[in-house]
Amino acid sequence: MTKFALRRLAQAVLTVFGVLTVTFFLVRLSGDPTALLLSEQASAADIARLRSELGLDQPLWVQYIYFLKNAAVGDFGYSLRQNVPALGLVLDRLPATIELALSAFALGISMAFVAVMAMRLTGSKRLRAVLIWIAFIRQAIPVFFFGLLLILTFSVWLRWLPSLGRGGIEHLILPALTLATFEVALYLRLLDAAFGEQQQQDYVRTALSKGQSRTKIILYHMLPNALLPLITVAGVNLGILLGGTIITETVFSWPGMGRLVVQAVTQRDYPVVIASVVAASFLFISINFIVDLLYGILDPRVRLS
Repeated sequence: MTKFALRRLAQAVLTVFGVLTVTFFLVRLSGDPTALLLSEQASAADIARLRSELGLDQPLWVQYIYFLKNAAVGDFGYSLRQNVPALGLVLDRLPATIELALSAFALGISMAFVAVMAMRLTGSKRLRAVLIWIAFIRQAIPVFFFGLLLILTFSVWLRWLPSLGRGGIEHLILPALTLATFEVALYLRLLDAAFGEQQQQDYVRTALSKGQSRTKIILYHMLPNALLPLITVAGVNLGILLGGTIITETVFSWPGMGRLVVQAVTQRDYPVVIASVVAASFLFISINFIVDLLYGILDPRVRLS
């Protein structure tokens, strides 16, 4: 298990390095930020002085080496617009994104789990068809449009919930529900297929031949094995959610990292863009590392491979 964990850790470190490298070069393809930071009346001397202050007058490879050295200690420079540490700006927004992502993740998993358990324990084909169709119809609706529908229904017409901003739990319900319901179809289909596969296994037929109840077989025998594929997919989805729920945060004016990234990209704020991408990538890679370890614990065949 130790070798397995070290191997996965080495892969995670290499991935972070790759993300740093790709992000550094990609953000510079968007153009020179001095054009946005100075007025149209700025002289060539003013532009040259600003480029020197920002280190943009150095060769690209020099900027890259300097960037890696600073990134190793968590220094991504100062925001070109707000003149505060870029990483600090990102970390200030991170709790809001984590709150929304974890809430949506837990809600989505719970809804799918309850639906699949209801389908399997009752054995009703009609209930299964209805639940799957509802989930697929929801997934076919774009996130931004569904969010606007929720705002129109529960904020404008019924006046039950606030539509914008971050505050108490009442502010969290609509954006979390928007994200959670979009993920339900994936989890529902995955769990349903996993149960269908387990139902064909010999151990299930053996348990049935011994007279064990359907409920006991599903909960104590099939469920642990059916959860294995869900762990991997759920881990990836959680990483994506933590990486920035840009559309949902924009629709609900949620002060998270996603909105910060959009603003930084439009303003060519290199340090904030890089710090945001690195923070999101670190979260995503960390979650996948934990999922790999968890999968290795639950399924020893993964460690041996």
